[in-house]
Amino acid sequence: MDASGVFAGLNPEQRRAVEAVRGPVCILAGAGSGKTTTITRRIANQVLTGAFSPSQILAVTFTDKAAGELRARLARLGATGVPAKTFHAAALAQLHHFVPESTGSVLPSKALLVKQSAGSLPRPFRFRPLADLANEIEWAKNRRLTPATYLEGLGEHEPPIPPDLMIGVFAGYERRKEAQGLVDFEDLLELAVRLYDEDERARETFRARYHAFTVDEYQDVNLLQQSLLERWLGERDDLCVVGDDYQSIYSFTGATPEHLLAMSQRFPDATVIRLERNYRSTPEILEFANRLVPMLGGSEKVLTATRPSGKEPLARPEPLVESEVAAIVARIAALLRDGVPLEETAILYRINAQSEDFEEALSHAGIPYQVRGSAFLARPAARHMLRVLRRSGEAPAAETVRAIAQAQGLLAEIPGGLGEEEATRQADLARLVRLAEEFDDDSRTAFDFLADLEHRFHSESQGRGVNLLTYHRAKGLEFEVVFLPRLEEGLMPYKRSRGAATLAEERRLLYVGLTRAKSRLFLSWSAAGKPSRFLAELDVRKAAARATETTLDDASAARFATLKRWRLEQSRSDGVPAYVVFSNRTLEEIARVDPETLGELAAVSGVGPAKLESYGERVLAELGAQSAGLS
Repeated sequence: MDASGVFAGLNPEQRRAVEAVRGPVCILAGAGSGKTTTITRRIANQVLTGAFSPSQILAVTFTDKAAGELRARLARLGATGVPAKTFHAAALAQLHHFVPESTGSVLPSKALLVKQSAGSLPRPFRFRPLADLANEIEWAKNRRLTPATYLEGLGEHEPPIPPDLMIGVFAGYERRKEAQGLVDFEDLLELAVRLYDEDERARETFRARYHAFTVDEYQDVNLLQQSLLERWLGERDDLCVVGDDYQSIYSFTGATPEHLLAMSQRFPDATVIRLERNYRSTPEILEFANRLVPMLGGSEKVLTATRPSGKEPLARPEPLVESEVAAIVARIAALLRDGVPLEETAILYRINAQSEDFEEALSHAGIPYQVRGSAFLARPAARHMLRVLRRSGEAPAAETVRAIAQAQGLLAEIPGGLGEEEATRQADLARLVRLAEEFDDDSRTAFDFLADLEHRFHSESQGRGVNLLTYHRAKGLEFEVVFLPRLEEGLMPYKRSRGAATLAEERRLLYVGLTRAKSRLFLSWSAAGKPSRFLAELDVRKAAARATETTLDDASAARFATLKRWRLEQSRSDGVPAYVVFSNRTLEEIARVDPETLGELAAVSGVGPAKLESYGERVLAELGAQSAGLS
């Protein structure tokens, strides 16, 4: 390892950070600004200059993958022997070293114990996904709350079930865990904090071993992690933190950007460095994303591009959700023809329930896709439905699916305050019922519907195809092309985001989505909904798609009903969703115009050459037959 390798290719701001090998350092690293390069080079320089030996440095991050990346980069730089771990892995190693007999077995998942504790909930809440309840317990423990202090610590936070019921689940979970001699991941941190508070020998031994600390993604630190970091550090100040408060999006785990923003207050002599040179996106994409900066608050960072100029981001409304989905799929097909790999294309959405529209449309178009997280048929509602359908055989499709959904707790009206997992589950149940009703013609069976579902969603693949993922899962990733659909109130910002803090996090979530794009960025929303308030902040014109006239006279309404019946038959014959044949909007327009020739039909918006060739003669025949029937 030599200085030329450590400093090669660094910009002036990165170089300044790498040279600051001692004292408190705060690196405010904008999206795509090379933060991992900067902190690994800085650690390597700490070793190279003799400021610290490798074994005296502890690097901490949030995932095993990120920790592995830090170790790999340090090894390539010749800085071997520097421990790079997650907070939890570091705490577990320290507990095993100092108190191996009292650590307990680590619980790999809260699900089973939460399920046992939630079994006595009243019926309306009994079907809540375990993930929502487990996440709530994680949130509480990361804020160092116990069942006894949970209520007073809630503040504006809204739990997934009523607070008095949540206390019971939390307390039951803790009792069962303790009775079995288990600890969860939050316990590891809490036990380590108590160890250093109560055991002077352990505290002094640890501090004699580790002299310097680097914390990655510091905007995602929660109170429990910060408490442990303070015990590690003591009165010393050899701490380097790196993060971006604009990308703080995990408050549901108890994370807050306040620790990052307060770094210079805790350490008035801290070296503060801003990394604002972006190596990911084109100037046009960054200029667009930077429009949100005045509203993001915190520590201002305005990204500047190092890449050459590209195409402007496109933001446009579509009349209906169906046409929005169809337009995105058509655009993806065109980009593929232009040489953009499907794996470099991503569609981001707010919650998992939004994936199935794109899964179905991409599958119909024969375009492979990969759902990062959980695909529609792999999520809890559909998994259970598929299991029961396989045992239902010749039972009527729609009736059977509705009965299964109701047994799973399908709600006629969705109340406010549902957790995201439960909101997704309810949306999936309703979607399954709707698909079954569209599919069933009074002769289709449960087994027929099962086969139809598996056919509709058959193109999901592993590791290849268009990426479908939530904004949260997109954090830390980048793609050549990014689509941000359904930018509407209730989805972005999400409907549960009613307070100032939660709205601010939704804005940061959109910023994360915008800054994932390298060369092309597409934003869209449906005129059927209310455009997101964030579009105005991005200076996107609020011009909605031309509103579709919905009032039909009696004759047009009769033609529309005839065309809908024909469309249902045609879609079943073609094995495609009804809207793929024609959208409701196009059928309404055809019904109003009442065309008599192919030329007149071709003039209707939504009737292109392909559809004219496939369906034109049949549409005219249906209209003619309907007109003759009335005369």
